[in-house]
Amino acid sequence: MELLTPNIGLVFWMSLAFLTVLFVLRKFAWSGILKALKEREDFIERSLKSAEEAKAQMSSLKAENENLLAEARAERETILKEAKEMKEKILSDAKTVASEEGNRLIAAARGEIEKEKNQALSDIKKQVGEISLEIAEKVIRKELSDTNAQEALVAEHLSKAQSN
Repeated sequence: MELLTPNIGLVFWMSLAFLTVLFVLRKFAWSGILKALKEREDFIERSLKSAEEAKAQMSSLKAENENLLAEARAERETILKEAKEMKEKILSDAKTVASEEGNRLIAAARGEIEKEKNQALSDIKKQVGEISLEIAEKVIRKELSDTNAQEALVAEHLSKAQSN
């Protein structure tokens, strides 16, 4: 039962030992412990502020990235639109040039055909004239009194001219 009812001397010495340990701890260790706790609290506070700043920067960067992506998409659309317009213009110009060149070639070909046709008609007229002169010369050389012979001669020369 002595343990349950402590003696005054025991309480005194225990109190004196406790106060001595408390004094030594307060004198040497308490300030170090409080300082370490304060440093830890400051470190945690700084870490939380850094985390909040990082979070704010991340949201700012995310918004900036979204803006850059939107600008890039708009620029891409503009470039694609300009490229499409340029393609259509080039195709239109090429069609116009091709059409003009085709019309020029057709006109030149028609002119050449007309020239060749006129040349051929001229040659035909010249040949017809020469043949006519030959026939006339041969008819005149024959006897002018024999009409049957003249008609046969004209028919013969005409059939030769037609076969040529």
